[in-house]
Amino acid sequence: MLSSTLSRDMPRALQHLLAREEQSDIAALPRRSFLKLAGAGGLALGLYPSLAHAQAPATGLKPFEQPTAFVQIAPNGEVTVTLNRLEFGQGIQTALPMILAEELDADWSKVRSQHGSNNPAYADPLWGMHLTGGSTAIKHSYTQYRELGARARAMLLSAAAQQWNVDVKTLRTQAGMVLGPNGRKASYGELAEAAMRQPVPEKVTLKNPRDFRIIGKPTGRLDAKAKSSGQQNFGIDVRLPGQLTAIIARPPVFGAKLAAVDDSAARAVAGVKSVLRVPLDRGAEGVAVIAEGYWPAKLGRDALKLQWDTSGVEKVDSEKQLAQYRALAQQDGPRHFDADLAPLASAPLKIEAEFTFPYLAHAPMEPLNCTVQLSDNGAELWVGSQMPGLDGMAAARVLGLKPEQIKVNVQMAGGGFGRRAIPTSEYVVEACGIAQAARKVGLNVPVRTVWSREDDIKGGYYRPMHLHRARIGFDAQGQVLAWDHAIVGQSIVGGTFFEGMMVKNGVDATAVEGMRAPYPLPMRLTVHHPKLNVPVLWWRSVGSTHTAYVMETLIDEIARATKQDPVAYRLKLIGDKHPRHRAALQLAVDKSGYGKKALPQGHAWGVAVHESFDSVVAYVVEASVKDGQPVLHRVTAGVHCNLVINPRTVEAQIQGAALMGLATCLPGAAITLKDGEVQQSNFGDYAVPRITDMPQIAVHVVPSAEPPTGMGEPGLPPLAPAFANAIARLTGKTPRELPFKLA
Repeated sequence: MLSSTLSRDMPRALQHLLAREEQSDIAALPRRSFLKLAGAGGLALGLYPSLAHAQAPATGLKPFEQPTAFVQIAPNGEVTVTLNRLEFGQGIQTALPMILAEELDADWSKVRSQHGSNNPAYADPLWGMHLTGGSTAIKHSYTQYRELGARARAMLLSAAAQQWNVDVKTLRTQAGMVLGPNGRKASYGELAEAAMRQPVPEKVTLKNPRDFRIIGKPTGRLDAKAKSSGQQNFGIDVRLPGQLTAIIARPPVFGAKLAAVDDSAARAVAGVKSVLRVPLDRGAEGVAVIAEGYWPAKLGRDALKLQWDTSGVEKVDSEKQLAQYRALAQQDGPRHFDADLAPLASAPLKIEAEFTFPYLAHAPMEPLNCTVQLSDNGAELWVGSQMPGLDGMAAARVLGLKPEQIKVNVQMAGGGFGRRAIPTSEYVVEACGIAQAARKVGLNVPVRTVWSREDDIKGGYYRPMHLHRARIGFDAQGQVLAWDHAIVGQSIVGGTFFEGMMVKNGVDATAVEGMRAPYPLPMRLTVHHPKLNVPVLWWRSVGSTHTAYVMETLIDEIARATKQDPVAYRLKLIGDKHPRHRAALQLAVDKSGYGKKALPQGHAWGVAVHESFDSVVAYVVEASVKDGQPVLHRVTAGVHCNLVINPRTVEAQIQGAALMGLATCLPGAAITLKDGEVQQSNFGDYAVPRITDMPQIAVHVVPSAEPPTGMGEPGLPPLAPAFANAIARLTGKTPRELPFKLA
């Protein structure tokens, strides 16, 4: 359930929709209604997704607190844990089951996992909505999944005590077994049916972290074998009886409409079943080609002869946009910080800097897709969604159904980085509209709508382009006397239902996150959010993709200007008020050999530290410049994310995030527009890092027993500034533009 404060901040329409969803909350099944597992012949400590609207529970627990929605135990003792998040590479398919299994005292070798749905039980327990994002999966569900495991364990103990007629206090659990006096023992599989007849305890006692045997242990991912052997199915792999595939001819300029359509050649392509004119996101129009598979659909689309009307939409041009941003940066506007700038004029040392950051595409390996099956009573979707609840409600609106008539089957996704969490539910809405239109022309079959990579890179949502302007005055000791800063960039949440929560005094919180902290700087921060005809969205680590770069390169520049070691200068500024920053930075420094190890000639150290999503990551890198191009050789990470669930997951997330951060520095890592059209289309002209770009990465974590914080995104922001700071030490000039341009 949403907190009252958060609910009040939401638009009324969203409050109403969420209230309707909460009224249909699922609950524990009646104790005599637990069904046998299909094909397994056993009973489950859990429920099937098709039983999403069972009667209310006898206890006062909320749906997301009921173990019956999350735990299934087969007769052979196999435990299946249902995820309340989307697994798209971040490792929660393993980490969340580890948390639950810890308190359940399960045999880890018998633990499996599966995705959930738009069922209200699988909403974020703190935010009250279905969401995978903001590095919240472990942070928000850590206590939830511990309690789920503890409740299930208590029910198993109660069942054993009842069967053996002994005091439950005389029993204990170990690796999927209940152990009792006189050598009695029973497996969880043997007790599962009886456990279902036990009441669900509201209060449970959780383990002391020192007793953990699963949490904190380096653990192989449950999906590793399937993914490494090519056997893993993703959303794009959904195959249903009679299924057809649709692809869409999209306008070259965002929001453009069709002037004329000649689809005769497309309809003549073998395997094409229908060609339909359909509405698209942002008021645009397109043509959907529906066929027996992707290839005939593509051939049909290629055969279309279309004329587009772009007269009514803005045609953004990147060069003109940059000039507009520069003019805005000189103007007054909404303030986020408002320090006195009087000392700036008389400061003995000054820096004036302009930074530019391009649009970035998400470019996941698995392009967008959504499969829709309509029936007389509702609709079923198969999609790798980060927001299945909101996507389900959007589908209901398009199809003229009630939210409870929509079932969203969350699928494994091959990446996303925010692209699968769209406030407009763009690609889901389009897929539902196509399925509905197909049904009207007699194609009453499942329809899978698929985007090509070119479709998404040319017509998707992007990390906004940003411009930063800074004027800094400081003294010979590096004390900042005044800092005047301006940020210009589109608002990600403006015009969405998140606006009421995340835009305050005209400033989008996602645009300024990461500014100033942890440094006590007298900063005046002015923010401008121009509106342009380019769709924007969060991109892995959101605002910190640009704010960390600006802050950490400028801090480094002040250190160099005052002839101070950049690590010592940062530690001096941080002081004792940010111990996690200090600990992460010191760990990276110590493990890298910074200041102690001699580097090869032509190599230099670079340092950066940044907090995002409540976790701190510090990088010490070793870099060089070869043939005019920057080269990243080694990266040492110091990470403070509190308690680590799976050390292998943390290591993998840092490695992946660092590589993605490196990608922003490489030539060609930019989306540009000319006359309203995106100029890039695929990996041939939109750069992504190759295996040859991968540096050596060592990951070290600060020990902690505090509840875990986010890890999917925090590893990205400090990589680029650490790299840039090394380049600045070699060339004497800080790169002010991403991707790097050293010439």
